Amino acid sequence: MLIVFLIASGAGVAIEDTAMLRKAGPYAAIAGFLLLVADVFLPVPSSLVMVAHGTLFGVIPGALLSIAGSVGAALTGFAVGRAGTNAIRRFVTPEEHERASQLLERWGLAAVAATRPVPILAETVAILAGGSRLGWWETAAAATVGSLVPAAVYAWAGAHAGGVANHAVIFAGVLLATALLWWVGTARQRHRAQ
Repeated sequence: MLIVFLIASGAGVAIEDTAMLRKAGPYAAIAGFLLLVADVFLPVPSSLVMVAHGTLFGVIPGALLSIAGSVGAALTGFAVGRAGTNAIRRFVTPEEHERASQLLERWGLAAVAATRPVPILAETVAILAGGSRLGWWETAAAATVGSLVPAAVYAWAGAHAGGVANHAVIFAGVLLATALLWWVGTARQRHRAQ
């Protein structure tokens, strides 16, 4: 991301210029969708992409685009999981594999839905779901349910953010909320294990 930012800055492209991105129209929508799907393989800041969807397209279209990208990512991860165990081992560390396996064994589709807003774990659970008994339609439905609230919140934030400074505050708040939810979930999991 830093390299892309430096190249864009060197080329004189103002990344914070949403007017330029609005002119891109469908290309910006396609790029945002593809970035969300690529999050399975690359460290894409999906929350920023979802905020950008809200900024560029408004609350409802931005949320719908983000939901489509999030479900696309879940199904891409699911396809990798269906490809076989060897493929799974290339993308997932043993610790992530164990944690996601435990979630899937215990919660099934609820694990797919609940982990959609959680970075890294969402992709891991989607990949492992592909290697489980879950089906394509069930996984797509669970991913859709799990993507509704985050996509709507990020799109709303993007549509109502006034400028770059506001985007930074919103992003920091989202990161803080995600970290807090992750901490609470991990603490509860440790407490149950004892």
